[in-house]
Amino acid sequence: MNNFTFFTEFILLGLSDDPHSRALLFALFLGIYLLTLIGNLVMILVIRGDSHLHIPMYFFLGHLSFIDICFSSVTMPKMLQNFLSQKKSISVWGCITQSFFFLLNGCTEASLLSAMAYDRYAAVCHPLLYTMVMNRTLCNAMVSAAWVMGFLNSLVNNIFIHKLHFCGSNIISHFCCELPSLFPLSCTDPAANEFLLSGTSAFLGLLTLPLILFSYSRIIPAILNIHSSEGQGKAFSTCSSHLTVVLLFYGTALFRYISPASGSVLEQMVSIQYGVITSLLNPLIYSLKNQEVKAALQRMLRQ
Repeated sequence: MNNFTFFTEFILLGLSDDPHSRALLFALFLGIYLLTLIGNLVMILVIRGDSHLHIPMYFFLGHLSFIDICFSSVTMPKMLQNFLSQKKSISVWGCITQSFFFLLNGCTEASLLSAMAYDRYAAVCHPLLYTMVMNRTLCNAMVSAAWVMGFLNSLVNNIFIHKLHFCGSNIISHFCCELPSLFPLSCTDPAANEFLLSGTSAFLGLLTLPLILFSYSRIIPAILNIHSSEGQGKAFSTCSSHLTVVLLFYGTALFRYISPASGSVLEQMVSIQYGVITSLLNPLIYSLKNQEVKAALQRMLRQ
């Protein structure tokens, strides 16, 4: 605790100081959190319980649902507590722990979305070899690599946060502890930490985005060459679901971690988009646009 002798807790300002607004926000985000948990748990249960969905695409989707539960659970319980509390405090170590798991889940999800893009490429461009290419060993290796990349990225950035000395103001203009929100509170120069965070974020993007771009550069022509309109529709449905999630997540997350922190309302909205809303929308996007998931859900409900 030598680096944190000036104070032992942070104050999270959250989204609003108005008591009436906080009550409405509590109800809104409690509903979002419950729907996120229910939607992703149902997705996991449907995938695990229906043998028709025991293929690589849904293997990755099940892991995505698990990450979304973890991702939203890192910030939402504390956010909901602060809506009802006058003192919106969090300990320094609690804040650093939250930032570690927030970055861990975010980086893991980004890596997993890249693996899912390659899975779609194998399914659309090489359908006859799909089960051979995307075998269980490769799928497990890709999921494990996603978690390892997320862990290392988060570990490196959170280890170096201990080089900073926090003093003076302990007020975070945010609803959760994200590393970019902590840097302005440092008495020492956080330039090295900001450079490290931007660099590791850019490096993660360079590792994952090219695979996504390569996959869709091959997928789109392959879909257009499918002669059956039914086949085109099915391929487009599964790929458009994934592409929608990628655009929602990558667009906002990269903007947040590569651009300098300013504590603005826009930054909070961006964080809510990729840290809260995306986790809510993922099961809806994949279930509403996927006939196999809807059929499996109907079978499960009948049983």
